[in-house]
Amino acid sequence: MLTLWTRVVQAAFIFLTTESIGVLLDPCGHISPESPVVQLGSNFTAVCVLKEKLPPEKPKNLNCIVNEEKNMMCQWDPGRKTYLETNYTLKSEWATEKFADCKAQRDTPNSCTLDYSPVYFVNIEVWVEAENALGNITSDHINFDPIDKVKPNPPHNLSVRSSEELSSILKLAWINPSIKSFLRLKYSIQYRTKDASTWSQIPPEDTSSTRSSFTVQDLKPFTEYVFRIRCMKEDGKGFWSDWSEEASGITYEARPSKEPSFWYKIDPSHTHGYRPVKLIWKTLPPFEANGKILDYEVTLTRWKSHFQNYRVNDTKLTVNLTNDRYIATLTARNLVGRSDASVLTIPACDFRAVHPVMDLKAFPKDNKLWVEWTAPTESVNKYILEWCVLSDKSPCIPDWQQEDGTVHLTYLRGNLMESKCYLITVTPVYADGPGSPESVRAYLKQAAPSKGPTVRTKKVGKNEAVLEWDQLPVDVQNGFIRNYTILYKTAFGNETAVNVDSSHTEYTLSSLTSDTLYMVRMAAYTDEGGMYGPDFTFTTPKFAQGEIEAIVVPVCLAFLLTTLLGVLFCFNKRDLIKKHIWPNVPDPSKSHIAQWSPHTPLRHNFNSKDQMYSDGNFTDVSVVEIEVNDKKPFPEDLKSMDLFKKEKNSTEGHSSGIGGSSCMSSSRPSISSGDENESGQNTLSTVQYSTVVHSGYRHQVPPVQVFSRSESTQPLLDSEERPEDLQLDNVDSGDGVLPRQQYFKQNCSQHETSQDISHFERPKQVSSVNEEDFVRLKQQQISDHISQSCGSEQMKMFQEISTAAVFGPGTEGEVERFETVEMEAAIDEGMPKSYLPQTVRQGGYVPQ
Repeated sequence: MLTLWTRVVQAAFIFLTTESIGVLLDPCGHISPESPVVQLGSNFTAVCVLKEKLPPEKPKNLNCIVNEEKNMMCQWDPGRKTYLETNYTLKSEWATEKFADCKAQRDTPNSCTLDYSPVYFVNIEVWVEAENALGNITSDHINFDPIDKVKPNPPHNLSVRSSEELSSILKLAWINPSIKSFLRLKYSIQYRTKDASTWSQIPPEDTSSTRSSFTVQDLKPFTEYVFRIRCMKEDGKGFWSDWSEEASGITYEARPSKEPSFWYKIDPSHTHGYRPVKLIWKTLPPFEANGKILDYEVTLTRWKSHFQNYRVNDTKLTVNLTNDRYIATLTARNLVGRSDASVLTIPACDFRAVHPVMDLKAFPKDNKLWVEWTAPTESVNKYILEWCVLSDKSPCIPDWQQEDGTVHLTYLRGNLMESKCYLITVTPVYADGPGSPESVRAYLKQAAPSKGPTVRTKKVGKNEAVLEWDQLPVDVQNGFIRNYTILYKTAFGNETAVNVDSSHTEYTLSSLTSDTLYMVRMAAYTDEGGMYGPDFTFTTPKFAQGEIEAIVVPVCLAFLLTTLLGVLFCFNKRDLIKKHIWPNVPDPSKSHIAQWSPHTPLRHNFNSKDQMYSDGNFTDVSVVEIEVNDKKPFPEDLKSMDLFKKEKNSTEGHSSGIGGSSCMSSSRPSISSGDENESGQNTLSTVQYSTVVHSGYRHQVPPVQVFSRSESTQPLLDSEERPEDLQLDNVDSGDGVLPRQQYFKQNCSQHETSQDISHFERPKQVSSVNEEDFVRLKQQQISDHISQSCGSEQMKMFQEISTAAVFGPGTEGEVERFETVEMEAAIDEGMPKSYLPQTVRQGGYVPQ
C-alpha cells in the first residue's frame, strides 16, 4: 500500500509542478494505459518530457507594408520558441507623436497590423518588444517614408477588345488606382489562351510608364485570350499590387493558316471498272483554322481529263472512281478566305507501293507515345501515321494524323489508353503516290497480364513431357510478354522453375520419373510483372512409347516363326505324322479287286475308276487275324479237301487272299471258337483279307456280287458290322444271295514243294474287262502281295487259274500277256516279301 501511494504522489508531482516564482506551468506527460482511475494492484507507466523554459529572443527582420488608403502591416522573425507565453508588441511613432501600440495575436506572433494609414512623405519609426515570464527584449528600430513601403491597389475595370483590321492584336484598357495622382506607376501584364495553364508576360520595358491602355500584338487569329494586370511605384520601391480581375477576348478571324490533313481509303469490294474511294481529312485546330470553318471544297481531277468539284460540310467523302490515276485537292473556307490546297495523288489500280520508312520504333515517354523512324532516301511530301487498338473482341478502328515530310519524330495526338496494345503504321507519301507502309506495336503503359497461360500436355513419355500452350489474347496481355516461367513438381518433391522465351509455345520437360504424378503451373511476365495460370497435372507412363511393342513384337514374331517352321515341318513329314497319328484307311468302295473278281458282271465297265465305283455301295470290309503255328503243320484234312467242297463253300461266300499264296481256310466261327491259348503261345503272323458284299438298297437282293480289295491295316470288330449285312446270313442260298463273309485260314509256316491248287468253278457269265486296266492291276498285286512263306509257283498257278477263269477260253492271247507279267514278277521271289509285317499279341493280331 505504501508503494502504491508513493507512485500516486510521484505522478501528481509530475503533473502539477510549480516554480518558485509562483507561475503555473503547462502539464506534460501521459499515463499508459490512459485511464482517469488507476486500479489498486495494476501497473501503469507515467511519462513526462520536461522542457526547458527560455526567455524571448530579439525580434529580427522587421519590415512594414503600407496598403494604399488602408493600414500598415509589419512582420518580423520572433526567434526561438520559449515554451512560455510570450507577448509581442509593435510600437510606432513620429518625431513628435506616438501611435497606439499593436499587440500580436497568440496565433500570429510574427505580425501585427496598424489600423491607421500613415502619412506619406513623413518618416515613421517602428520597433517590436517581446516579453515572457523569464524576461523581455526589444528589436532594432527602423525609420522609413511610408511612400517607399506602399502597396498600391490593383488596376480595375480591365477590358479586352479585338480589331477588325488586324486579326493578331487585342486592345486592353483599365482604370489606375487613386495613388496615381501623386506618384508614377509601372505595370505588369500577363496573358494566356483560354485552355492554357501557363501565362505569358508582356516585356517589362513596354509597360514601365504610367498608362491606362495597352495593345497586345502577335496573337493568333480567332483565338480567345485571358489577361490580367498589376502595378507598383515606377522606381521599384514598394510592393506590386495584387492582380486585377481577369478579362478575356477573341482575336478576329483570318484566312486558315494551314491546309487540312488529307488521306484516302479504298474499299476492296469494288465493281468491275470502278472502285469506291473514301476521302478523309482532319478538322483544322483553332490556331490553324483562324476562324470558323464554313465548308470544305474537294476537287478530283482524272489524269489528263476534266475535274469534278464537291462542296462538303463533313470531314469525309466517298466517290466511285475508275481504275485510273486521280489528283485530289482539298481546301477549307472560313469567313475571311480559303486555306492552301492539300494535294493527294490517288494512284491507278495497278500501282505498286515502294520505298517504306526504315528503323520504325515506338516508345512511351512523358505519358505520350512517341514514334520515330528513319526517312527514305527519296523525297517525301508528308507522312501518314495510323494507329488502332488491337483486340480479339472488336475490330481495329484506326485513327490517323499527318506529319510534314521533314519530321522523323513525333507523338500520337489522340486519346490513348494504358495497358492497350496499339498497332502503329507509318506510310510515306510521295508525289506519285503512297509508299509501302511499315507497322510496329507499342503500349502507352504496360501492366501485368490479367491472367496466365493455360498449359497442357502435347505428348507424355516415360521420362519427358512436351508441354504446350496458346499465346495469351492481346486483350489480357496488358504489355509485351517477355518470358514464360514453368513451375513443376511431384506430390512430395521440390518445385523446379524453368524460364522459356516468349516466342515459344511449347517446352519439353526432361529427366522426369516414370509412373509419377506431376503438378505444373505457368506464368507469363511483362515488364511490369507476371500472372500465373491454372494448375495442371499429368502422370508419366510406366513404359516408354514403343517399349511394350519392342517386347511384344519380337515375341510374336518368334512365336509366328516357330509356328511357321512347325507347319512346314509337319507338311514335309505329313506321311510320317499321318502314319503315327491316323493310319491310312482306304475306301473299300474304291478297291481294285473288282477288276479280277470272277463274279464281276459283264455290264460293268472298268475303263475308269469313276465308272467302276459309281454305284458307291460297297460295304463291310473286315479283316481277320488267323493264327498260324510255325511248328505245327496244316491238318491233312484241309490239304485233301476236295475242290468240289471248296466250290460248295464258295456258294456261301467268296474270299480271296491278298498278298501271299492262297491257303486253305476255315470260316471265322472256327477261329473264334478255336483254342485261344494255343494261338497266344505260338509265333503267329497276320494276313489281310477283305470281302465286300454288294448289298442292295433297303435289304433288296442285288443281282451280282462285287469284290473289292482293301488295304486296311486295322481289324474290323464284330460290333462294327452293320445289322443290314447280318441279316444276309439268314437268306436262303437258293435265291442267289451269297452269305455275308467267309474267312480263310492260311498256313504260311513252311515252304511246300508241292502245293494243292484250289480249283474254282468258273461262273457261267464272265464280264469282259479292259485288258490294259487288268494287266496294270495284276502287276500291282503281284509286286505288293507276295508272301515270304508261300511259294512263287503256287502263286503263279493261282494267278493262271484265276486269269483263265476270268477271261475264259476266248482270251488266250490275253492270258499269255498276263503270264509274261507274272514271270517278271516272279523273278523277285527270292527276296522275302509280305504284304505287311505281322506281330501278334494276346487275343488277336494287329498289323503294324
